[in-house]
Amino acid sequence: MAVTLFTNIKQLAGIRTENKLLRGKELAELNVIENAFLIIENGIISSFGEMKNISPSALKIKKQVNASGQLVLPCWCDSHTHIVYAASREEEFVDKLKGMSYAEIAAKGGGILNTAKKLNAASEDELFNAAWKRLEEVSRLGTGAIEIKSGYGLSVEGELKMLRVIKKLKEKSNLSIKTTFLGAHTYPLELKDNHQKYIDSIIHEMLPVIAKEKLADFIDVFCEKGFFSPGETEIICKAGMKYGLKPKLHVNQMNSIGGIETGIKLDAISLDHLETMTDAEIIKLSNSNSIGTLLPTAAFFLRMPFQPARKLIDTNAAIALASDYNPGSSPSGNMNLVIAMSCIQMKMLPEEAINAATINGAYAMEIENETGSITIGKRADLIITKPVSSVSYLPYSFGTNLIDKVLINGNPV
Repeated sequence: MAVTLFTNIKQLAGIRTENKLLRGKELAELNVIENAFLIIENGIISSFGEMKNISPSALKIKKQVNASGQLVLPCWCDSHTHIVYAASREEEFVDKLKGMSYAEIAAKGGGILNTAKKLNAASEDELFNAAWKRLEEVSRLGTGAIEIKSGYGLSVEGELKMLRVIKKLKEKSNLSIKTTFLGAHTYPLELKDNHQKYIDSIIHEMLPVIAKEKLADFIDVFCEKGFFSPGETEIICKAGMKYGLKPKLHVNQMNSIGGIETGIKLDAISLDHLETMTDAEIIKLSNSNSIGTLLPTAAFFLRMPFQPARKLIDTNAAIALASDYNPGSSPSGNMNLVIAMSCIQMKMLPEEAINAATINGAYAMEIENETGSITIGKRADLIITKPVSSVSYLPYSFGTNLIDKVLINGNPV
């Protein structure tokens, strides 16, 4: 039996004796033990507590790590990413700097269509190797669980290729990975004037194969002006739900068009983006079971208003934080930066941001029983920081990599 004892931990943070999706004031309750120990057995958290209460037998464990001055936290649970793609889009970044809007870039064949063109030209192996490097990168930055979407194929062959790549990533990686089918990301150029034909392809050609090969856990739609309407979103989601795929939706990124109401009606696990929210929509989300997933680095990169985190928290909404790692609007999977930006730009408390990026992020992927908190019986997915003064120092010192080690299922990355 592989057993490791961590001793003299300055702060063991994110402790939960039972799982609970955190809302309102509870989001600020991180639960910390000062001067703590933690024991891992075969990759699972088996015991923890104050050093003064450690049993003499525990101190005889051969593999010990002295974590004096260091913090131990649960790994980040990044519940919204698009990390399978063929190429970067820095040329569009320059276009944006010159004044072009996201919509203008998309209209000339850029944006999602640009990425789709490059992805369809790439082989499955090329996509896997590029995505694997990104997975390794984010794991070293503390991400232990991640959701990965399709949506850059925009054809039967392209979408299935993406989903098969994600399945291979799941099989090879130690990270907890969930897959979302986002065939309804935009319309392929040849069908921009024939929406129904593409929707029929999603429903009748893609979904049956996805179900047969068990290629996805969730279904997503980009509900936005110029993309998919609330009515189209509902039709596509209901088709996916017949195959057991639960909705996780892109809504209210640029416009408020009824996506919130549609997502709540469908009992979506999460409603993601939310840069554009009315007070009425905030109240509706707060009274629903859906988690509002905020993507501050996307708002930052697109120079859009940040999501109304404080209003959502203060009205008792459940929120999570995620990176939206993708080549067009958030080319970074650094959850440490997401947390810092949430504090600095959205006025979230450090404890709120950490909880939103761990246990609530786990809920947004339905993996709260295996990861997302320091809980006996959960995977030992842990961040061990460099010596720092407190959890507040993590977002405060936003430009410094403060991670010393990352453990995934008890194994060092």
